[in-house]
Amino acid sequence: MSKIAAFFDIDGTIYREGLITEVFKKIIKYDLVEQGKWYNEVRPAYLSWDKREGDYDTYLLKMVDIYTEAIKGLNKEFIEHIAKKVIEQKGDRVYTFSRERIKWHKEQGHIVIAISGSPYELVKEMSNKYNMDDFRGTIYKLDEKGIYNGDIIPMWDSDSKEKAIRELKEKYDIDLSQSYAYGDTSGDFTMFKHVGIPTAVNPTRELIAKILEDDYIKNKIKVIVERKDVTYDLNVNCLNLL
Repeated sequence: MSKIAAFFDIDGTIYREGLITEVFKKIIKYDLVEQGKWYNEVRPAYLSWDKREGDYDTYLLKMVDIYTEAIKGLNKEFIEHIAKKVIEQKGDRVYTFSRERIKWHKEQGHIVIAISGSPYELVKEMSNKYNMDDFRGTIYKLDEKGIYNGDIIPMWDSDSKEKAIRELKEKYDIDLSQSYAYGDTSGDFTMFKHVGIPTAVNPTRELIAKILEDDYIKNKIKVIVERKDVTYDLNVNCLNLL
């Protein structure tokens, strides 16, 4: 008998910000990279997005570029240690809705899987913390000595997440028509297209625009917005982009 799964993005869907940013700050704290990399290159893109003048994807891609450069030449043990510390210190900073949904899916016996653009090491620690069954994250490649070589296999874009879902479907014999997906950016759109019960959690403007253009998705998706201690279940047919 086919199984039911719940696929969760992490950054902005479970975790309230971006985990990769927390790792980068730790790298700076441990003097593994110059502070100027954050203040001169990443922080402006972050502030632009934070002030809602720029978009999240621009900030994310800038963060990925600088992070890739920052860890090149480092041993994987450094990043594994930092990832563990980040989740120990920040792993509870999650949306109430998403935390409760993970708990509910586990209680139903569903397979709970993280598919995230965050670094593999971070996604591993986060999935362990929330007792998930499997995970996929962006792989920053290593050489034969366990040193990051600057090459990556991304997991933040739609094509990568679609490929991951297809592989996981075969691995666990998942009935996608009865399965769930939770995400917040346009990179999660293909996850929504492949499952029967998609949910957009605090979606970006770009994701809402894609949803409104696709009648198939629009007719089955839920839109959840969590602000402070209130969770709103919005009617997608009443949404207008201003």
